[in-house]
Amino acid sequence: MRLAPVLLAGVLALAGCGKADPAAETAPGDSAAAPAAADTPAVEPTAAMGEQIFRRCVACHTIDKDGRNGIGPNLHGVVGRAVASHAGFNYSSAMKAKGGVWDVATLDAYLAEPMKNLPGTRMAFAGVYDPADRKALLLYLEAQK
Repeated sequence: MRLAPVLLAGVLALAGCGKADPAAETAPGDSAAAPAAADTPAVEPTAAMGEQIFRRCVACHTIDKDGRNGIGPNLHGVVGRAVASHAGFNYSSAMKAKGGVWDVATLDAYLAEPMKNLPGTRMAFAGVYDPADRKALLLYLEAQK
């Protein structure tokens, strides 16, 4: 029975044979050998992920077409809509003065830090700090048309 541990060690050692080092197979300068950028998300954000992130927003906002306003305005169709324009919602003076259209870039900046981006806003939410989370949320909001 002293032979069993030796045989087991040998089998395990041989099990690793024949497996090439993936880094060794890649030619120098090959882009596949370069490590991924640190700011590249491990998983590409999707609208489905954004729907999960939107759960943070439902305490104040609705998203259904023709849905009611809550503490905040209904956000159905917000991407491409004029700022402070949803019917029946009483916007802050700061939001009314902002003007413009809620495009992806404007929403991205606003959602990163609402109170810093628009002093005087009544949106008392710290923001969505993670850029990948914001991208997913924006994909979800874009899909709500």
